[in-house]
Amino acid sequence: MPFATSRKAIASAALIMLAASSSGASAQKKYDTGATDSEIKIGNIMPYSGPASAYGVIGKTEAAYFKKINDAGGINGRKINFISYDDGYSPPKTVEQARKLVESDEVLFIFNPLGTPPNSAIHKYMNSKKVPQLFVATGAAKWNDPKDFPWTMGWQPNYQSEARIYAKYILKEKPNGKIAVLYQNDDYGKDYLKGLKDGLGAKAASMITAEESYETTEPTVDDHIVKLKSTGADIFVDITTPKFAAQAIRKVAETEWKPLHFLNNVSASVGSVLKPAGYENGQGIISAAYLKDPSEPQWDNDSGMKRFLEFLAKDYPEGNKLDQSTVVGYGVAQTLVQVLKQCGDDLTRENVMKQAANLKDFRTEVLLPGIVINTSATDFAPISQLQLMKFEGEKWKLFGDVVSGEVGG
Repeated sequence: MPFATSRKAIASAALIMLAASSSGASAQKKYDTGATDSEIKIGNIMPYSGPASAYGVIGKTEAAYFKKINDAGGINGRKINFISYDDGYSPPKTVEQARKLVESDEVLFIFNPLGTPPNSAIHKYMNSKKVPQLFVATGAAKWNDPKDFPWTMGWQPNYQSEARIYAKYILKEKPNGKIAVLYQNDDYGKDYLKGLKDGLGAKAASMITAEESYETTEPTVDDHIVKLKSTGADIFVDITTPKFAAQAIRKVAETEWKPLHFLNNVSASVGSVLKPAGYENGQGIISAAYLKDPSEPQWDNDSGMKRFLEFLAKDYPEGNKLDQSTVVGYGVAQTLVQVLKQCGDDLTRENVMKQAANLKDFRTEVLLPGIVINTSATDFAPISQLQLMKFEGEKWKLFGDVVSGEVGG
């Protein structure tokens, strides 16, 4: 009898352990719509057509990088199903594509949708649906608002920070200069303009002699450049997207205006802006960077750059190493892979945002030395440092130290 009792006890103990382990296993794996044991479904919206189509390269690079990850076994055994749609940089179309991704395709989240006006159009929708709008491809300051918009996070340095860095340089090098500003008439352009004025402080009113805004529907910005030149300004702050940046650089040269020219980082691509504009027309332009430039010989022996170039050769042969958008796509895709690795088997939307807000001194292979990615529950701005650079010959040359454009930074 004692033997039978002990056998029963052992059997029941084994059953209890089995139940505990199986419930533990099920407790470990948590999924929201868009995630399973074998797949992570991710949505994306890019301007593959329209006035900002130069940025479509970012989405193509991400698709190639995720394919590379899938070919190597995926993330924690799950393959990425990357669904990317074109919105033509048109906010109404962005809304349509976001609804399709969330309500029809049932993605886990939308990753790296591009543009300030397009993301502004889906900002409230994504947060009301509690679907992550993760690592948006725009530097507007409003993406860092975890209190009011806990489901939206930026990635790149914000536009106001970058413009404050230009303002610091102007105040140091040309404190008596007269500034002419060309900016896109939307949240993106106005964010840069605000950062510039904040950075100039009390001197903004006297130093900024002209502000010209343009619409993305305009065929060229040539007339705006002619008007700005006529003001006699000796500093030109150029807040334009690639197509218009190339036009502005060409027109400044044609009119023989020779201001100190600042070009925002979003249009600092050698391949899609400086080369089409004519290298000879871009000499001396100042911008700011947070990513390595593959054309720069100083990275020839850099292990991260070698891996990036291997990726281009093997996984994305049509990618142009001179196009900075390729570097951006690679860097932000690597950041997402890190977030998904940290998620483990808890692939809920809530945990995706929790892990995105828990990046500690993370570095992609293409960030400049000294620049790291840090986030927290109260800080949704992953990258806040940049380094100034000047265009010389056919390349950007970095100068000065890595600087923060944060207020008081």
